[in-house]
Amino acid sequence: MKITAMKKLLILFIGICFNGLLNAQQLPQITQYMMNNYAINPAVSSMYDYYQINSTIRNQWTMEGAPRTTVLTMYGKKNEHVGLGGMVFNDEAASESRIGASASYAYSFSATKNIRMSFALSAGFQQYKLCKTCLEGESSQDVLLNGDVIRSIPDAIFGFNMYSDKWYVGFSVPQLLASKIELYSDAVKNAFNTDSIVGNDVEGNGVFSRHYYALGAYNLALNSSWTLQPSLLFKSASGSSQVDIGLKTDYNNTLWCGMSYKVNNDLSPLSALLGYTINQRYTIGYSYDLPTADKSSIPGPTHEFLLGIRFIPSSESDITR
Repeated sequence: MKITAMKKLLILFIGICFNGLLNAQQLPQITQYMMNNYAINPAVSSMYDYYQINSTIRNQWTMEGAPRTTVLTMYGKKNEHVGLGGMVFNDEAASESRIGASASYAYSFSATKNIRMSFALSAGFQQYKLCKTCLEGESSQDVLLNGDVIRSIPDAIFGFNMYSDKWYVGFSVPQLLASKIELYSDAVKNAFNTDSIVGNDVEGNGVFSRHYYALGAYNLALNSSWTLQPSLLFKSASGSSQVDIGLKTDYNNTLWCGMSYKVNNDLSPLSALLGYTINQRYTIGYSYDLPTADKSSIPGPTHEFLLGIRFIPSSESDITR
């Protein structure tokens, strides 16, 4: 089969889509990580004496094909030493999408009288999809058009957390396995010399790069009603890094608000947060990412919503984390 210029462009386009995703920070980004920290580090599950469910829905910008993210987590402490958790997410942008699911086990122990440590391992899968509409070509019989490009891989996350009643700090390594995915089917490889089109550095494969996260927060009681929580989140992947600096204030464990600033993010570095907790159990939160770069280059703001429920025993009170 003689390869046409159009088919070369199609193959190159697939390679660009995969490499654009697989050589940057690949995992879903959320602004209200302080309220859904399990999405960053599974080791925090043993830090809470109750189970909780949190759902984050993020709509980035206001244009067709803009990123859309949904993250659902459930986590908490089973007993003095064991924390359990799980996460499901869906991340979409234009014709690309990714879904994933995982479950985690965390073991905690006392390091000192007031400090505990926790180690966690999460296992699951991820599935990457490039929609068929991206690949429409000259003929429905073309080997490029047999269907959507779908690749599934195993996934694992390692997490560590150290905490006390007032603070916690830890790190995690998502996509621990750094799994490779085969970009092209055997039919495409046999029909076309893909290496000559996309370069020997691709070779029909992509890598789900390891990510490195470090997250910490401190609860400072200003008085009997107000609490201040500064936080810091460091993210690194494939040679790029970003630092999120956050500050949240809480009134009587009910009304909370805050701001965060993202270093090395030129699009929407500044975010405003607002939320309300009912009876220390039901939480609703909202964040608005403010575009501070050239307005003409940004389609619009980013909206993120958080819904949460805590399964706290009736005797529990004064929840600060």
